[in-house]
Amino acid sequence: MTNMIIETKRLYMRELTWEDFDALCDIIQDDETMYAYEGALSDDEAKEWLDRQIARYGKLGFGAWAVILKENGELIGQCGLTMQQWKDKEVLEIGYLFNKRYWHKGYATEAAEACKKYAFEKLNADEVCSIIRDTNVPSQRVALRNGMRRIDSFTKHYRGVNMPHYRYAAYKADEPSAKHDI
Repeated sequence: MTNMIIETKRLYMRELTWEDFDALCDIIQDDETMYAYEGALSDDEAKEWLDRQIARYGKLGFGAWAVILKENGELIGQCGLTMQQWKDKEVLEIGYLFNKRYWHKGYATEAAEACKKYAFEKLNADEVCSIIRDTNVPSQRVALRNGMRRIDSFTKHYRGVNMPHYRYAAYKADEPSAKHDI
């Protein structure tokens, strides 16, 4: 696969492109999928979302990547690493959003685990986290399955709403010393 960054048993991840816009909109313009963001994004917000991801690749060398299902080449979600503001500092975050047709199949956990390994092994990060809204229990479960634990909370103001969030974190020092292929 061209431009593949991470490969897992069932998935591969690559940079998002403008060719992915419609598939991405199937995710970020769905109210149910985006409930933790207070609903679906408009066309303009979706364009800004994709612009932001593409800009991150150039600036940081990483970002939220397209998650592709190997069996059929379909873009089923996005998962990756971004720098996010948490209180008074920036933290390396694993974020994930999947098309609801692919929920409850283990894809988010599989992708998030691969991103954690990438952060520790390729970026040499000491810590990686996931910042998750307090009401987003399924994403909290993914973080726990990814070996993270809840360490902090903070209320963000977004779209006119105060949203309590939890920060889950994993530390390189706590990882098994054996290297795993990502």
